[in-house]
Amino acid sequence: MIFDVGKVLVEWDIRGLYRPLIADPTELERFVAQVVTPEWHFQHDAGRSFADTSAELIAAHPQHEELIRLFGPRFGETLGAILPGMRALVGRLAARDVPLYAITNFSAEFWPAFEAREAELFAPFRDILVSGAEKLLKPDPAIYRLAIERFGVEPDACLFVDDRPENVAAAEAQGMRGHVFAGAAGLERELRELGLL
Repeated sequence: MIFDVGKVLVEWDIRGLYRPLIADPTELERFVAQVVTPEWHFQHDAGRSFADTSAELIAAHPQHEELIRLFGPRFGETLGAILPGMRALVGRLAARDVPLYAITNFSAEFWPAFEAREAELFAPFRDILVSGAEKLLKPDPAIYRLAIERFGVEPDACLFVDDRPENVAAAEAQGMRGHVFAGAAGLERELRELGLL
């Protein structure tokens, strides 16, 4: 089993940080759409430092400097609870000694604090490949090839689970079986069909 992390194992939403800070819902949506956007954040997942990206963003939006500066030190607030059913599902797979791995688009700078926060969830995982550390992003085929090599697995023996269809398609192109995640119940059904549960 190779999992994605954000929106598969745990909730992720930039609004989690900024909702308490921007009272007007319309202004919040404008801020997330035009200033601290997912696309801007994905630079961190690709390996850029928050110091560099925040300086550029502040130069473009100086009126939002204070809010922009909060993003790095408080990134953990964009990550919510473990998604319903997923802690139990991971635990059941681990109890059956199913090898567990992850490939996550995640900043190498932000990852250690989050991994420590969710140490219990990640304890059964044999390895986790973090995009920001490798400077490779899903769905680049190279990140899947690196995972196959590093994890020491055969692609046709793997089930890759991600919420983004393009990431699943890229894994399938490398010979893995793919599952587009839409909730624990659907994943559990496929795992039963495969005899993993």
